[in-house]
Amino acid sequence: MDNEAVIDEPTAAEPAPPPPRRIAYRHRLSTRLWHWVNALTVFLMLMSGLMIFNAHPRLYWGKYGANFDHPWLMIGSTPTTGYLQLGSVRINTTGVLGRWKDGAGQVQTRAFPHWATIPSSYNLAAGRRWHLAFAWLLVTGLVAFLIASLINRHAARDLAPTRDELAPRHIWHDIREHARLRFPTGDAALRYNILQKLSYVGVIFVALPLIILTGLTMSPGMDAAWPWLLDLFGGRQSARSIHFLAAMAIVLFILVHLVMVVLAGPINEIGSMITGRFRVPPERSDA
Repeated sequence: MDNEAVIDEPTAAEPAPPPPRRIAYRHRLSTRLWHWVNALTVFLMLMSGLMIFNAHPRLYWGKYGANFDHPWLMIGSTPTTGYLQLGSVRINTTGVLGRWKDGAGQVQTRAFPHWATIPSSYNLAAGRRWHLAFAWLLVTGLVAFLIASLINRHAARDLAPTRDELAPRHIWHDIREHARLRFPTGDAALRYNILQKLSYVGVIFVALPLIILTGLTMSPGMDAAWPWLLDLFGGRQSARSIHFLAAMAIVLFILVHLVMVVLAGPINEIGSMITGRFRVPPERSDA
């Protein structure tokens, strides 16, 4: 019997096992607490602020502003339409701003609709009470967060951009990656990217302090105690305009933030802001 040569046939390489899921601690307790308290506070303040704005839906620059002055922004209505006017440009907003129907189907001619304000029916006094009550929570929460961030070095370590990150080429690279929905993976996912850092710094250290200081400037009692506020912002009407613009900047931040959370994976992102634990996405191979 002839001996037959045994030839080892090459076998296909077995696929490598997937890397184990890595869980990392991402958000400190102080950050998580402030995030959720601030989310509720800002939401209620925005809606009550729109109720206050409905009492006089015009914005001016300078010290004075009344019905016969020329506003730079106005939300109004005609007998048949609603409109938003920016300077000399008028935009039809019928059904949304200026002229809309309430829950009972009745036409209303206030600036912002009932579903966007607290309370939903027109009540300036109640709107002010809601706004001022949560203003104190906004202030104390921000101060507590800033103190905690200085103690645990969260601001310096996690929020402060480095010189390399501020390079235009680096910023443009991050913009392109986000536009392509290519979010950071691996260890990079545990750090804030430059777009996050700039937006968080802008909200925490610019927009929120501006809202607080301009809000104080609109209070006659605070003007009597701290008259330098009027000089700082160029008058009560300028302070009101800056207050509104800063609030709208925060609305824009919130909308972009929510879109990014959904695109990056809402379960992982929201879960990490509740528990602090984050499932790290495996490193992406660009090969």
